[in-house]
Amino acid sequence: MTNSSLRFRDDAVHDEPAVTLDSFLGQSNATAVRIEAGEDARALLPHIDRLALVEVSFPSFRDGRGYSAASILREAGFKGELRAQGDVLVDQVPLMRRCGFDSFAPSAPIDEAALSRALARYEHVYQGAADARAPVWRSRHG
Repeated sequence: MTNSSLRFRDDAVHDEPAVTLDSFLGQSNATAVRIEAGEDARALLPHIDRLALVEVSFPSFRDGRGYSAASILREAGFKGELRAQGDVLVDQVPLMRRCGFDSFAPSAPIDEAALSRALARYEHVYQGAADARAPVWRSRHG
C-alpha cells in the first residue's frame, strides 16, 4: 500500500502465527493471539505488555464486536500490531483505523484506489478515538 500507516497481509510486521485466546491464556511464550467474535478482549489486559500482535476476527462485515475489542486494547495501552482479519470492506478501514487497527488481512482484495478515496473522504472527525485525530469541535472552541 502507498499509505505508510497501513499494513496489509503482505507487509505485516509480525509474522508469528496467532494462537487462539484459550491457547494463549494457557501458554506462556506466545506473543501473538487471535480473538474470535464474541471473545472478551479484556482477558488479554494482564498480558498486553508481552504481546506483539492481536489479530481480531471479523467473520462478517456486519459484526462490529471487533471494533470494541480494538478500542479496549488500545485504551488499555496496547502498543503492538492490531490486525483486522476476515470480512473487512474498504469503507470500514477508516473506522477500523480510528479504533486502533493498524494492520489488515481482508479475505477479499481491496482496491487501492477505492481505499485511498475512503481514507481521504472525511477531513474532520467528531469524537475522540484511539487514533490521534482531534475532534473538529476542539478547533472551533480552542
